Amino acid sequence: MTDRPPLPPTPAHNEERLAALGALGLLDTPAEAGFDSVTAFICRALDVPTSLVSLVDRDRQWFKSAKGFDEPETALESSVCAYVVLEDDLLEIRDLTQDPRTARNPLVAQSDGIRFYAGAPLRLSDGQVMGALCAIDVKPRELTDIQRETLIVLADQVVAQMELKQALANAETLRKEIDHRVKNSLQSISALTRIQARKAEEPAVREALKQVQARVEMVAALHEQLYRSSATHDVDLADFAGKVGAILNGTSPPEIEVQVAFDRVRVDPEQASAIGVILNEFASNSIKHAFPEGRMGLVRFSGKRKGGSLVIDLSDDGVGMGPISHTSGIGLAVIEASVAQLGGAWEPLLDRTGTAARLTIPL
Repeated sequence: MTDRPPLPPTPAHNEERLAALGALGLLDTPAEAGFDSVTAFICRALDVPTSLVSLVDRDRQWFKSAKGFDEPETALESSVCAYVVLEDDLLEIRDLTQDPRTARNPLVAQSDGIRFYAGAPLRLSDGQVMGALCAIDVKPRELTDIQRETLIVLADQVVAQMELKQALANAETLRKEIDHRVKNSLQSISALTRIQARKAEEPAVREALKQVQARVEMVAALHEQLYRSSATHDVDLADFAGKVGAILNGTSPPEIEVQVAFDRVRVDPEQASAIGVILNEFASNSIKHAFPEGRMGLVRFSGKRKGGSLVIDLSDDGVGMGPISHTSGIGLAVIEASVAQLGGAWEPLLDRTGTAARLTIPL
């Protein structure tokens, strides 16, 4: 014979249950206000000294939140919550010393031990029970109907928090995987295009491949900005335009410099993409037409917030490209289409050296 308290029975399909518990990613994590506020409210609403969010692991119960209890976990022989895993509904034991399942529980058997327990199952959407939201007292008692309902409803809210955290973690993992694959794909395309441009013998083919490379790298820069700003779903235009400028400098002839200076304005991804296209096409046209015979030159882009609008100045100090709007040139046609996509307007600045234009885009 032994006085060792009995262990709670092992639930059916316990391995699947434990796998689901592990997948939640909650075990041994720090306390969180969302769970602590529930246990604090249970103590007030049910007038008990102790409330726990208890997760029943293989050989222990671990507390995601513990109000009125100092230990982070106990062995299963000290667990009453482990019996809740076997229940379909709330488990209420009015006097733990009189129940054969709990009379020899170490937390009950001591002279000043716990005497009352009520636990609502933490049941996931797939039916698996992870543990219990429980209320504990040091004297025998009985809950009212409204107190029982409170415990059950808040247990559902605890589960909702758990599953939401799991869904967000899964989404973040998927987002990182997609980001990794997209970046690798864009880098591969850019590298292949660069290699083909070096091999190309025809100057026109080489120039076209360089433009393709610049466009691919601009898309990569936009993707990076979107990944970094996923919490707000917008793009820091100063960072993005700076990256576009760096890409253009990397694909431009060494005698031509591209300068970019934008205010820190946040725009949505569609706006950022269209602005990137405009910068790329203007620079491409300047490089192609404004600096003949290896002439040195400068292409400048600036963007400033003015009231509810973003004003973008585009200019070069080359020989000029002629009329800058209503042209049959594909590059300038792309610029006009992008301006229309932004719902903006643009005008040539005729008093500047070289070619210059101003875009006004509503924010």
